[in-house]
Amino acid sequence: MRQACGVNVHLSADDVRTPRAQAGPNPQHLLATLLGEYLDSSDADLPSAAVVAMLGEFGISESSARAALSRLTKRGLIAVRGSGRPPVYHLTPQAIARHRSRMDHFLGFGARPPRWTGDWVTVSFSIPQSGQALRHAVRKALGALGFVRLYDSVWIRPGSESGGVSRVLHDILDDVGDGRWSVMHTRFDEEAGPHGPAAAYDLAGLASAYEDFIAQYADLRTAVRDGEIDATRALVARTSVMDSWRKFPDVDPDLPEHLLPTPWPRQAARDLLLEIHSALGSLAEARLVQVATPHWSDAASWITHFQASEDFVSVPARRDC
Repeated sequence: MRQACGVNVHLSADDVRTPRAQAGPNPQHLLATLLGEYLDSSDADLPSAAVVAMLGEFGISESSARAALSRLTKRGLIAVRGSGRPPVYHLTPQAIARHRSRMDHFLGFGARPPRWTGDWVTVSFSIPQSGQALRHAVRKALGALGFVRLYDSVWIRPGSESGGVSRVLHDILDDVGDGRWSVMHTRFDEEAGPHGPAAAYDLAGLASAYEDFIAQYADLRTAVRDGEIDATRALVARTSVMDSWRKFPDVDPDLPEHLLPTPWPRQAARDLLLEIHSALGSLAEARLVQVATPHWSDAASWITHFQASEDFVSVPARRDC
């Protein structure tokens, strides 16, 4: 068990490109999750055969596992140590920093209400009718920065930090004739009404996704509480529940309570995640050691499991014994 903490790195953790989530099985995404959850040191020499065995627990073929290794190496998340054959991998220090930051983000999301001042960052832009490709580029860039469309060419984001939006708009539109844009800090007279900012979000769809998450893992929580989950099932179950949860911090705008429908199911979903994640940590770690050891004699010395900071835990956590 470990708590997240800082490390000294020579490169920014932001330089590490983590794989994008996609529907269906994704060996890259799954391997990134496993490495982030269960490895904590760039000194660990990770044989490729051990990675193949780990991913085999999730039904990933050897060829797909090796392809995932290759792709994560290209992304800078892992690196090859030496020139021996078969290859030996290790996590890069900047990848470890990135993992810790992301895991704290996933597990800490929703732990406390957002600080709210009533401020919104608003972007308005005008592009000539012929600029369809440019319009698409602006919308894509704004979406990546957490903005949503309030009206056709008016996009908003909660808070007062404009971040890099001005630089992005400069890069896209500065050379466009008749192209104009403005970044403003605004407040709404009717913040919670049908013409206010909350109307820009599909909160009903988000609530439904949280409810689906709760329904999907309710039986697992019951089995955890009844002590019915063994180590083999724990590894897959714990990884699956985290893989399902990790999309929410990226799509939930974390609006203040007065803008949310009642009841709002996020807290119930978060409590379920934390209970399962905490309870199955040691069992999942033990299974990963068991699977990797035939291919990696030092597995037990390096494999651990990530656990949420006590600051993030809002429900009594069942300890693994």
